[in-house]
Amino acid sequence: MRGDALMIIDGSGVIMEWSHEAESLLDLPASQVLGSPATGLFTVTKGSTGEEEVRLSSRDGHTATCELRVRPTLRDGAVAWEIGRQPTELAGGTSASSISAGGIEALFNQSPIGLHILDPELRVVRINTATLAMQGVTAESVLGRPLAEAYPFVDPAAEEAVTRRVLEQGLPALDRLVRVRFDADHGGGRVFSVSVFRLRNDQGTVLGLAIFTVDVTARERVHAHASVLADVREYVGRTLDVVDTCQEAADVLVPRYADIVVVEVVDEVVRGEDPPLGPLSRDVPLRRAAFRSRAAEPVHPLGDVRTVPYGTPFGRALSDLRPRLLELTAESAWSAADPARAEAIRAAGAHSLITAPLTLRGTVLGLMSLYRCGQTEPYGEDDVDLALELAAHTALCVDNARRFTRERTIAATTQRRLLPQSPSPQTALDTAWLHLPADRGASWFDTIALPGARTALVTGHTSGDGISAATTMGQLRTAIHALAALDLEPDELLARLHDTTDRLAEERAALPSADPLHKETLTAGCVYGVYDPLTRVCTIARAGQPAPIVVHPDGTTRVCDVPAGPPLGCTQNMPRASASLELAEGSTLAFYTSALLPEAETETDPGLLRSVLGRSDRSLQSLCDDVAYALGNERPRGDAALLLARTSDIASGHVATWQLTPDATAAGEARALVRRQLAQWNLDEETAFTAELIVSELATNALRYGSPPLQLRLILERTLTCEMTDAGDSAPHLRHARVVDESGRGLFIVSQLAHHWGTRYTQNGKTIWTEQNRSPD
Repeated sequence: MRGDALMIIDGSGVIMEWSHEAESLLDLPASQVLGSPATGLFTVTKGSTGEEEVRLSSRDGHTATCELRVRPTLRDGAVAWEIGRQPTELAGGTSASSISAGGIEALFNQSPIGLHILDPELRVVRINTATLAMQGVTAESVLGRPLAEAYPFVDPAAEEAVTRRVLEQGLPALDRLVRVRFDADHGGGRVFSVSVFRLRNDQGTVLGLAIFTVDVTARERVHAHASVLADVREYVGRTLDVVDTCQEAADVLVPRYADIVVVEVVDEVVRGEDPPLGPLSRDVPLRRAAFRSRAAEPVHPLGDVRTVPYGTPFGRALSDLRPRLLELTAESAWSAADPARAEAIRAAGAHSLITAPLTLRGTVLGLMSLYRCGQTEPYGEDDVDLALELAAHTALCVDNARRFTRERTIAATTQRRLLPQSPSPQTALDTAWLHLPADRGASWFDTIALPGARTALVTGHTSGDGISAATTMGQLRTAIHALAALDLEPDELLARLHDTTDRLAEERAALPSADPLHKETLTAGCVYGVYDPLTRVCTIARAGQPAPIVVHPDGTTRVCDVPAGPPLGCTQNMPRASASLELAEGSTLAFYTSALLPEAETETDPGLLRSVLGRSDRSLQSLCDDVAYALGNERPRGDAALLLARTSDIASGHVATWQLTPDATAAGEARALVRRQLAQWNLDEETAFTAELIVSELATNALRYGSPPLQLRLILERTLTCEMTDAGDSAPHLRHARVVDESGRGLFIVSQLAHHWGTRYTQNGKTIWTEQNRSPD
């Protein structure tokens, strides 16, 4: 600030600097005025002579009447205004008026700010030397011409409207950004900060306009580059998909920074595989992942996979991992190496190109190419640095998406391998399934064959994401298979599965604090049901999942009345209950996870599922497809699963049941009944002989350790099942008798002869069962 200056204000009237003289004149310290508007310090009043006087006044009443002078100055590349007191007498007795004419000449000859004087007709009547230097024009080409015609404004009509408004209304237009295109800039443009003031003499006659200009092209270019980079950092990488990330970059850059953007990615990267180390070899294919243009059509369609010719700037950028800035002409030296692309560039009118490799930590992910066409300013050397930053951020986002794709692929593969590849055929039960993968959670379904021609139906869901959810799902599914082999009731099985989930949660909590799973709560839900085709009864229990839907043969539907239980792994380990329902032949049960329900529906009224599943005349697989079609493009709320099971009868005559006499004749009676029945079923002698030995030992064991009544049942399906039921509750124990022992070998013999054997407890006793593999016909 000059020595006689009081303050400096910016174009919007805010005080930027405050002198010691102003502080003593108005008794205001700089800390109270800096950054505040200056308008409150000035008042205009009529003096005794009728002329206007300007007073400086502080907030506490200090006033000073003085004649002020205002002169433009530069602060940070923008026009600011220096306000000082106009001295009435200079050193040596020289008056201010005596130097006014010389000062004006000095202003025009020495000021670093461009200055134009316009007459009331908006014609340029005088310019200063800075104007000639900044704009590269001659005085003869400007003087005497209207301002809108003297310079090649991008929008001359807007400039004429602004100057005319200032001339008519007297309100200055401060620090406006005006774009001008000079021929010397070869298609580029300049940006000027322009301030326009109206000029009046002492009598108030309007003399014209004064226009101050400052070339801020470099400043605005830096701001524009920073804005583009900020937008790329904000809007690129919002999705964790490689192709979508590339398209996000193209959408941000066109049209604000490029007329055409092409992003090509190493094909392996799109699939989530590790990118190759640089430099890129000649035979590595690139996939065109993104294209955006103002008007041109792509020479290669999106998704096209091809290698890049090394005799082009694109191949060279991949060979040494350095960007290329080119001026494109009709006879570019590399045109013959890639004639299709060269012809497309000519057709689009592109004249400037920057191509930069997408690299990260020494690996190459792809290539980004930026084109400018038509009248757009060509790229300069400073654009290369920006292009490298744009490519670096895009490469980082592409690699993040690649890593997510890889993890999701591994998680999906793991989950797919942990799920049953297809529901195994079950006795008197047809099944079909629907699985809708998603990034949140992991769902599963199962059909488990149980002894006595029964089938366990299961659907479940675990919390979490990715591999952790898939592995937890596999652990719980394995636990269910182990618990189902114990032939537990559904409610008891879920209670033990809850304990298993608790143990898994404790193991997760014991992980190191840096592990992402350490603070992630483990919860799961499960619906478990057991269907017995001999009684047509299905017993169901659920924990944290919707109750199944039953579809009757006539197409009517209802939600099964199954008591709700808390999710597995929650803190509330409440008692669990099950419910039993009898199903008619041809009924359909729908077990599903809650993620399958649309957002607007509840577990108590799954209207969409009920309406679709009510088409009882369709096959189960068709119904699964119908559910997927009904959901349409609406993504499920998480990984979702649906299991459908349709009941049917066991083949006529494939079940035989007898009551045995509870005395010493029970074993002989059992052998005779089995021999006669297997002969009717046309089973081979070896199977019949083995079955006779098994039922003889089972009958003996029931007679000795059990309680009457005794019941023998044979079931012929994929296997031959023998069941011995008694009213006792003692647990059978497999013993390995010594050589001298006369007893204790019954269950051991059974275990050696049968393919599987076990015990099932009921409210009225227990059943020991065996399964024999049938000889192939």
